[in-house]
Amino acid sequence: MIQIAVLGYGTVGSGVVEVIETNKADINKKAAEDLSVKYILDLRDFPGDPYADKVVHDYNIILNDPEVTVICETMGGTKPAYDFTKQALLQGKSVCTSNKELVAAHGPELIRIARENHCNYLFEASVGGGIPIIRPLNYSLTAEKIDGITGILNGTTNYILTKMDKEGAGFEEVLKEAQDKGYAERNPEADVEGYDACRKIAILSSLMSGQNVRYEDIYTEGITKITAADFKYAKQMDKSIKLLAMSRDTEKGFFAMVAPFMISREHPLYSVNGVFNAVYVHGNMLGDSMYYGRGAGKLPTASAVVSDVVDCARHQGKTIMCFWDEENVNVADISNAERKFFVRVRADQREAVMAAFGSLAEVNVGIVKEFAFMTQVMSEKEFHEKIEQAGGCLNRIRIMA
Repeated sequence: MIQIAVLGYGTVGSGVVEVIETNKADINKKAAEDLSVKYILDLRDFPGDPYADKVVHDYNIILNDPEVTVICETMGGTKPAYDFTKQALLQGKSVCTSNKELVAAHGPELIRIARENHCNYLFEASVGGGIPIIRPLNYSLTAEKIDGITGILNGTTNYILTKMDKEGAGFEEVLKEAQDKGYAERNPEADVEGYDACRKIAILSSLMSGQNVRYEDIYTEGITKITAADFKYAKQMDKSIKLLAMSRDTEKGFFAMVAPFMISREHPLYSVNGVFNAVYVHGNMLGDSMYYGRGAGKLPTASAVVSDVVDCARHQGKTIMCFWDEENVNVADISNAERKFFVRVRADQREAVMAAFGSLAEVNVGIVKEFAFMTQVMSEKEFHEKIEQAGGCLNRIRIMA
């Protein structure tokens, strides 16, 4: 019997209990052990809940119970989740988590502690909700040198951008609708400013490189400056706009960033709409592969947590290898990264733009007060120098090659 404790009985935590109880027969068969939730840690009581009798308020009850061998951490944030997780691992209790903030901030340390204490720190649910991506990077693609990852990693921003694209609506209008439907938080900053996607690509980039990619070192730009007009131009160019999180291991260095990009209809990520997420991986032997599904939500995320619990049950007393060392990767300044840019300027800047950029491709959708164009391939640094020379811009969006 594998006794489990769930830390946090919110959306994901309650989902973990529901998945274990609903699919108990199949899960036990696949784990080759019977799994049972013994404790649920929360500050609140849940009178009338079918599992109210399992709720405790003192973490030490869980920590000091030798029967508990697996802990599901679904609290979110770094405090007290970091302390609770570290204490559990030091006692040889495996921890399965959906907490992207904690994994991005302390992942390599917690993996090391788990290894030293012959248990596991697993985090499939921390990126992409129910989409299997951590396990493929750790197991299925070990024969590959992964040199590129591009993902749509935030369902809230993808929902907003999809609605703007399909309906021609403005950002603020769609954001309010997303909040009313529960797709966006009352304070949506972590999503719309790209911070959530940044932490997720930091985790994926670390697994890709085998060393630690600090999320603080990743250039991050959100979607708050994207307008309905930008989508008019994108449609004219047969493209759409997506918030992409990406990392590249190149001869010029290791680049990682989060920003809105225009992508063409031919790209597989073009068709990833609504609250769905996708991760596009390039390996030197395999080439391209894509992993797609619901990137958030109670049951998809909980399902990923429970899949890690099953893995722990199968590997009791053994550490599942995860190649993520504590040495930090030197993330290159994106100023040297090269790409095309879509740019909107005032109509009276046309001559200055032509003088600064020389060769460009005009994009016209009938907005008389603007001049819009697409540049040739150039570095970020070169673009900023030229656009400053031309007097600045109304907006610019990078173009995915």
